[in-house]
Amino acid sequence: MDLEVSPALTIPAPELRWRFTRSSGPGGQHVNTSDSRAELSWNIRDSRVLSDGQRLMLLTRLHRRLIAGVITVTASEQRSQLRNREIALAKLSGLVAEALAPESAPRRPTKPTRGSNRRRLAAKEQRSATKQQRRRPAAE
Repeated sequence: MDLEVSPALTIPAPELRWRFTRSSGPGGQHVNTSDSRAELSWNIRDSRVLSDGQRLMLLTRLHRRLIAGVITVTASEQRSQLRNREIALAKLSGLVAEALAPESAPRRPTKPTRGSNRRRLAAKEQRSATKQQRRRPAAE
């Protein structure tokens, strides 16, 4: 089953590597017999569907999650292996799509408006007056 990340990028099933292990957590006697935890790995460095620009972008943006150019996601939230497979596919798709998304425009620094500055100072004065009223009266 191919993984569609975006309309422009689909990862073919042969490039995806699955591994199933026993999941931790509740499940009674069933947990000792079923391998419901799903690990999905994809080798970004050796992928044939990526352009050189996409590969470089993925390798630089996901470098903390990679081990030798391979990204691995795990899913063990559900007791069903099938559901964990779907979750792992969604996680990998989301990670790759986010890493390939273009960078947002840098924020232009702005100054606070005159009204917001006035409101901020009025709130500070009010807070100061509240605290002054809590003080013990001066002994005169």
